[in-house]
Amino acid sequence: MIQTIRNAWKVPELRGKLLFTVFALLIFRVGAAIPVPFIDTHTLSDYIASQSSSIFGLLNVMSGDAFAQATVFALSIQPYINSSIIIQLLTIAIPALERLQKEGGEEGKKKLEAITRYATVAIALIQAFGYYTFLRVGSGGQSLLTVQGVWPAIVIIAAFVAGSAFLMWLGEQITEFGIGNGISIILFAGIVGRVPTMVSTIISGVRAWATGSNPTSALVMHPVFIPFVIIGMLALVAFIVFITNAERRIPVQYAKRVVGRKMYGGQSSHIPIKVNMSGVLPIIFAQAIASIPATIGMFVPSAQTKGSGWNTFLSIFDTTGLVYSIVYFLLIILFSYFYNTIQFNPIEVANNLKKNGGFIPGFRPGRPTSDFLSKVISRITMFGAIYLGVVALLPTIVGNIMSAFGSSAGSRLGIGGTSVIIVVGVALETVKALEAQLMMRHYKGFLE
Repeated sequence: MIQTIRNAWKVPELRGKLLFTVFALLIFRVGAAIPVPFIDTHTLSDYIASQSSSIFGLLNVMSGDAFAQATVFALSIQPYINSSIIIQLLTIAIPALERLQKEGGEEGKKKLEAITRYATVAIALIQAFGYYTFLRVGSGGQSLLTVQGVWPAIVIIAAFVAGSAFLMWLGEQITEFGIGNGISIILFAGIVGRVPTMVSTIISGVRAWATGSNPTSALVMHPVFIPFVIIGMLALVAFIVFITNAERRIPVQYAKRVVGRKMYGGQSSHIPIKVNMSGVLPIIFAQAIASIPATIGMFVPSAQTKGSGWNTFLSIFDTTGLVYSIVYFLLIILFSYFYNTIQFNPIEVANNLKKNGGFIPGFRPGRPTSDFLSKVISRITMFGAIYLGVVALLPTIVGNIMSAFGSSAGSRLGIGGTSVIIVVGVALETVKALEAQLMMRHYKGFLE
């Protein structure tokens, strides 16, 4: 990875793309530190910290602490992700959108992007109003606003919506003028930005356990768990890298054909099929769907009152609970199949092989080939989806085990596992994008 970045830095055009990406991320981190007025951020931060194992804690992780600090980027990129999910699902259900996607070409793509942007603003407006309602009601009936009234409400909602729309635009600019997928990189920056806070929290938790001064702290960790956590994280990263690079290679043989006095074909090749073809997108989208109950709960004042029906309903979706884990796991599998279906079309691949005189040994060209490819894709997708789900939930299981031994630090590991998958996945995808850019420019050092 470091060598790839060094090689890219030597190419002036790629150096400009890298600098643009870094500058955009710097803007993101600055905006994530600018608080929205009329909000008691200290009380809000303490409340979100006490809810670290809930979906509120998950939203805070994805926004890089901006949610707990009520900054202009508090909604992060979640409205755009939700909008993308809705539009992509509607393209399957609505024939007009499906035609626009398949037959519209570049113009159709631009129209779908415009529809996605408008939907993003609408969703951001709904979420911002819900967040304002949550702030107005507060925790236990104590409002988290410093000033009440219509004008503060307009300012707060407008600031949240504007911040989300700006992040959407910033992500698109990174995709176009920078390196990698802008939306994924913004999520990556938000998660990595919390690393110093996480390290500081673990250190304070160990001190709290050693001194016994704060037994009710949200994070109390026995020192013996630290080496196991570090080794487990390193092993998790190595496993993610291994599976991300793993692929099934289907052999392809090309028939010999004579054109004039020359003979073409006869060589062997293969079709590489990634085990985890969809990358981190299933996890990102599953998180967006899993955050819907918390968004709905923001509109209900009684949701923050312990013992109420809405509070009990939201507690079911605790990120360390069984219901949330099952729903999260099933959503990951669902979106894995959904994206693999979009990315790989067995019928189209079989037709292209037939046109070019290629065939898979043991299978006739045409439908038998497409059926075989469909079967292979289905099996590989299932394995990749289960891998994503297990890796995402494994830290939750470990966290519950740690909690059983009296360490409340374990409740945060479930969120940490999901974060590791996103960080590692985005880093690998960005490096591959850099390598592709180097390959396009015939960088000598890279090709050697």
